[in-house]
Amino acid sequence: MKKVIYAILFAVVAISATTSCNDTQTYAEQKEYERGCINNFINGNCKINKRPVKVISEAEFKAKGEVTDTSTNEYVLFASTGIYMQIVNKGCGEILKNGESCDVLCRFTEYNINGDSLTLSNEGRFVYAATYDKMMVRRTSGTISASFDTSGLLAQATGSTAVPTGWLTPLSYVKLGRPSNADESVAHVKIVVPHDKGHAYATSKVYACFYDITFQKGL
Repeated sequence: MKKVIYAILFAVVAISATTSCNDTQTYAEQKEYERGCINNFINGNCKINKRPVKVISEAEFKAKGEVTDTSTNEYVLFASTGIYMQIVNKGCGEILKNGESCDVLCRFTEYNINGDSLTLSNEGRFVYAATYDKMMVRRTSGTISASFDTSGLLAQATGSTAVPTGWLTPLSYVKLGRPSNADESVAHVKIVVPHDKGHAYATSKVYACFYDITFQKGL
C-alpha cells in the first residue's frame, strides 16, 4: 500500500508542477505548446532525450518489414494519431491474432514530455518495481482493446483501468511470448504519446508522454 500511495503522490506532484500554467491557456495554446515540446524531444533538445530522432513514415516502416533501426534512433510516425514508435525488440512468441485474447505483463517508465521529467515507473531501479502492470488484451476484427488489472501502478496512479490508446499501437507489431532460453527476449518499445492518446491526466492537462515499455505474455 505504501508503494501505491507513493506512486500516486509522485504522479500528482509531477503533473501539478508541470501543468499549472495550463489553467490560463486556451486549448489551442496548450496543444501548440505540447507540439513544441514533442518537437524538442524529436530534435534531441530536452533532458529526457538528448539524441535526435530519425523519423520514418508508415510506408517506409512497412517496406522495412515493420522494424525500426535503433542504431540511428529511428521512430515511425503514425500520422493519423501523432504517435511515434520505436521497436527496440519485437519479442518472442507470436503477434496477437484476430479472435485471440491474453494477459500481457508490462514494465514501463513514463516521462512527461511537456515537463521534461520522470513521472512513473515500475522498472527495476525503482521502489515499486516488484509487480508488473497487467493488461487483458483482445483482438477483434483487427482492432485491439485492453483494460488494466486494478492492482497495477498506472491504474492506481490514474484511478482508471483504461489503457492509453498509445499503448495499444505497438501490439499490432510486436510478438507476445515468454522467453524460454537466453536467446529470446520480451517485446520492448519506446513510444511518444500525445495527450489525446494518453491516460486521463495527460488528456485533461494536455501534455504528451514518452514511454519505455516491455510486453510479456502472462501465464
